[in-house]
Amino acid sequence: MKKLFFGGDIITMEKENDVAEAVLVENGQIKKVGSLAELQSSMTDPTIEKVDLQGKTLLPGFIDPHGHLAMMGPVSQMADLSKCESFDDIISTFKLYMEEKGVEKGDIFVGFSYDHNFLVEEKHPTKEILNQVSTENPIFAFHASGHVGCTNDAGLQLAGIDESTPDEEGGVIGRVEGTREPNGYLEEGSLLAMQQTLFQDTKMDIVELATIGQEIYTKNGITTVQDGATSNDYIEMFKYLAEQGNLKVDVVAYPLVVENPDAMAKNEKYAKKYHKRFKIGGYKLFLDGSPQGKTAWMTEPYEGEETYRGYAWYKDEQVKKYISRAIKDDVQLLTHSNGDAASDQLLQNYEAALEESDNPNKANLRPVMIHCQTVRNDQLDKMAELAMIPSIFIPHTYYWGDVHLKNLGHERGSRISPAKSAFDRGLVVNFHQDPPVVQPDMLETIWCAVNRITRKGVHIGPEECVSVYDAIRAVTINAAYAYFEEDQKGSIKEGKLADFVVLDQNPFKVDPIKIKDLQVLETIKEGESIYSAESVLSE
Repeated sequence: MKKLFFGGDIITMEKENDVAEAVLVENGQIKKVGSLAELQSSMTDPTIEKVDLQGKTLLPGFIDPHGHLAMMGPVSQMADLSKCESFDDIISTFKLYMEEKGVEKGDIFVGFSYDHNFLVEEKHPTKEILNQVSTENPIFAFHASGHVGCTNDAGLQLAGIDESTPDEEGGVIGRVEGTREPNGYLEEGSLLAMQQTLFQDTKMDIVELATIGQEIYTKNGITTVQDGATSNDYIEMFKYLAEQGNLKVDVVAYPLVVENPDAMAKNEKYAKKYHKRFKIGGYKLFLDGSPQGKTAWMTEPYEGEETYRGYAWYKDEQVKKYISRAIKDDVQLLTHSNGDAASDQLLQNYEAALEESDNPNKANLRPVMIHCQTVRNDQLDKMAELAMIPSIFIPHTYYWGDVHLKNLGHERGSRISPAKSAFDRGLVVNFHQDPPVVQPDMLETIWCAVNRITRKGVHIGPEECVSVYDAIRAVTINAAYAYFEEDQKGSIKEGKLADFVVLDQNPFKVDPIKIKDLQVLETIKEGESIYSAESVLSE
């Protein structure tokens, strides 16, 4: 199959201001990029399908550098708590959801994306609130960050959590004041006791759920997707989907090094290479929580606190052991690090593990710091020394920028997601949304990086704004680099895969404040359309 794309703005992302008039695709690869004059023979060849862009814009397909594809389908079936403004809203949303689903004995009902920062009560609901939804069925509400949540008495009983249950390492069980009685609130490690059961509680089959998840990404122009912290069950799911030909996009999984350090060895067919669009890229490690949930581990106390700085998940010797395992196995390590104390822990232990390692390839593993919310300039300098990649959760500037100013104070809060500082140091920066925490809207993400405006309209840390070109680089060629795929993806170049996104307008030509309003019209994977807003192109 041959196709010729022409008639619009074709942005190659090979370098700034690099454009082309036409692109010839053959058998899923880019055969030729050039002017219409250079490709004139293709215009008259009847065996080549002509795709007139009609003035629209063609870009390399967007690449998701960090997210949780396996969770997208299940979350889409949960009660949507994102619009709740009070405890009463949470109760009524759950009740309506249960009425729509039908209630049977033993059914678990899960909601996602409440945010205490935006509730009138300005605190997390507890079991007393969720008991008003049901005293018989387990009810669980996930915070928007995914790092904390709450459940009712039936949920506590399901998880086996009572007065005698200790806090998990790197976690907290909320207690009724003055007692050991659980109040239903769970943080970090203590939340994990319930999480796997909750996300697998669905009556839909895995193919249907995977289809829903992939569709969320493809409608946003994304052609390569990550599943971070992949369990053994989900690895088996992706292998099944791959073998059945049900993966529309390339999927890169990162199992937890703490729980699943043998995943690479047990799945050699998929280890660091694609087989039918699925590969296992390396390991994932968590070091702390979220700044908006005040569980991120900081070097200085949160604003208004005398000593509380969040907390670590693991001790230094454990972190070094996990890092050493990844380096020994010659694989990439993605490390969740939101607070600057967690970033210190990662950088110090990664450097120490590198020095002790005898792996001759240890300098070429491209480790990634995930989120980088409060990373300091001295830490960015150290990342450059270690060839570590910053994957920045840039939509925080919009979604929680006002919260960070409150929780961290003006100086630290304004510097959240310091993208410009990272680019200025020559780091290969990429941007992510951590779906399902935030939807994988790449155009909104680019807008966030370029404008840095909060929900309340505050220009937060304008000195950290980046150019439109750098913002798009972060979700194309730089994101491809994080997967060791820059020779195959991320720009429109001869020999690379024909992974494209078609936009209704050119992001370089519109007012930067309007970038988030642009529309994805079509997503193309290896020359074939995998999403179309409608028939937007003539053929």
